[in-house]
Amino acid sequence: MRLRKTTVAALTALLAVTALAGCNRGSDDKAGSSGKVGIDLPRSDSDFWNSYNSYIEKDLKSDGVSALPRTNSQNDIGKLVSNVQTFTDQGAKAIVMAPQDTGAVASTLDKLAGKKIPVISVDTRPDKGKVYMVVRADNKAYGSNACDYLGKQLGGKGKVVEFEGALDSINGRDRSEAFASCMKSKFPGIKVIELATDWKGDVASAKLQTTLASDPDINGIYMQAGGVFLQPTLALLEQKHLLKPPGTPGHITIISNDGIPDEFKAIKEGKIDATISQPADLYAKYALYYAKAALAGQTFKPGPTDHGSTIVSIPNGLEDQLPAPLVTKDNVDDPNLWANQLGKS
Repeated sequence: MRLRKTTVAALTALLAVTALAGCNRGSDDKAGSSGKVGIDLPRSDSDFWNSYNSYIEKDLKSDGVSALPRTNSQNDIGKLVSNVQTFTDQGAKAIVMAPQDTGAVASTLDKLAGKKIPVISVDTRPDKGKVYMVVRADNKAYGSNACDYLGKQLGGKGKVVEFEGALDSINGRDRSEAFASCMKSKFPGIKVIELATDWKGDVASAKLQTTLASDPDINGIYMQAGGVFLQPTLALLEQKHLLKPPGTPGHITIISNDGIPDEFKAIKEGKIDATISQPADLYAKYALYYAKAALAGQTFKPGPTDHGSTIVSIPNGLEDQLPAPLVTKDNVDDPNLWANQLGKS
């Protein structure tokens, strides 16, 4: 009987530990686990990613992550593969990356899994290959929310140009498919002109110029990434005298994705109407949070978190879907938006 009681007590204790490890609160009890983290930045030609890097720098100083010198793969899968090899050569025990080609990264993820090196993927969800956690907002919601906003602002009629992100990226596909589906079902009176851009601002500007020549009655634009599309788009529209204030004849309603300071400035000046704020600050915070958790051997499960998001199951791991609010002239000065916090301690 004594042996039996001891066994039951031991099993009870084991179940309690297992339940704690699976809790989405992610206890910090093991946060002191040692191990170097490799962090690869995806590009430096985007204000959004430069802001993300600034938050990474800030958070590294405060949350105890031991990081190797950061690398930048410059939107090149070959450089990403090389940078990952450098991290593993330097003894990285976890890696944070944001692969822009979400299909081609699979073999790299398989190799890391074979070495038992957990990967946190930020903003993009790899098509295949094991990941410990994807830190990302719901990109289908970006497309559908942009559609809802434009459709209502245009009264369900007109022509809209859509700058599609690269379709070899899950983000580009999610935003494009959701936008198209929403427009077809909710606003059939709006013609959508899809322009493939490969996330390149100069390509978007050149294609917009051609489109304006053939379709001068464009009255809406959806930019899937303000960090690369905003400035060249505004420059072209200014050159053609097409930047009219909201509420005036000829105004082109523009909604963007990213939520960078320049977009907020453009909203205040009446040059664009809205953006959907990708949480660059939370991407950085929770990329490092999950890197620490991975080093500590923690596990998570689908469901609500204690930071206002939801973890969902994906075929190759888990994804923490962070909130991404719509920003218009009504809330552009909200101090809680990350773009309004840049430069503040």
